[in-house]
Amino acid sequence: MLLLISPINTQEALEAIEGGADIIDVKNPKEGSLGANFPWIIQEVREMTPEDMMVSATLGDVPYKPGTVSLAAMGALVSGADYIKVGLYGTSNYDEALEVMENVVKTIRKNSPQAVVVASGYADAHRVGAVDPMEIPKVAADSGADLAMVDTAVKDGKTLLDFMDMDQLQKFVSEIHDYGLKSALAGSVKKEQLKPLYDIGCDVVGIRGAACTGGDRNSGKIHRSAVRELKEMIADF
Repeated sequence: MLLLISPINTQEALEAIEGGADIIDVKNPKEGSLGANFPWIIQEVREMTPEDMMVSATLGDVPYKPGTVSLAAMGALVSGADYIKVGLYGTSNYDEALEVMENVVKTIRKNSPQAVVVASGYADAHRVGAVDPMEIPKVAADSGADLAMVDTAVKDGKTLLDFMDMDQLQKFVSEIHDYGLKSALAGSVKKEQLKPLYDIGCDVVGIRGAACTGGDRNSGKIHRSAVRELKEMIADF
């Protein structure tokens, strides 16, 4: 299981790198769960990150505007991202989510066949009117994306497991694997939740809060010791 850590700036990115994260995921929590950061931040993080370490960029909690989202995807790619994450926040059903993802995939494939495209839904989709998270594996597969992910839209202290139990998460991961794709799980994931996620075959786990001082994704800052602890925990599973 790969460890994806989400810094908001170069200082936090350095901590994530030194802590041994597998994927450096540039985001901006001020703009939402999968809030987009600025192109120059992505560029600076890519420049400082070892070549063999992947850099991810979130496009935001995106609206149902395929053209707008596709252009954002191109911006993330040009800025140096290897992973392009799309938070399907403004899509209310499978058809809308598929339309957005098909156009993002087309944009990325025409310009960088090796880049990884991630379709992300939300475990608490009912709270924001987004597409059902159990539709995301099919959306990812039918659009030609590489990973299907689930996160939480509202960051209020509740975690992924408050909205999807282990049976649902197992079904989510298994369906993704049946399509031949990879899975990613996130959503205020706690240290004690890592082993259960590992056991169901999760390929990538996304962390911010648990890697921050004080365990707070907003007021805390990512610290290498916390990242290293998470990495060592996963290695021991």
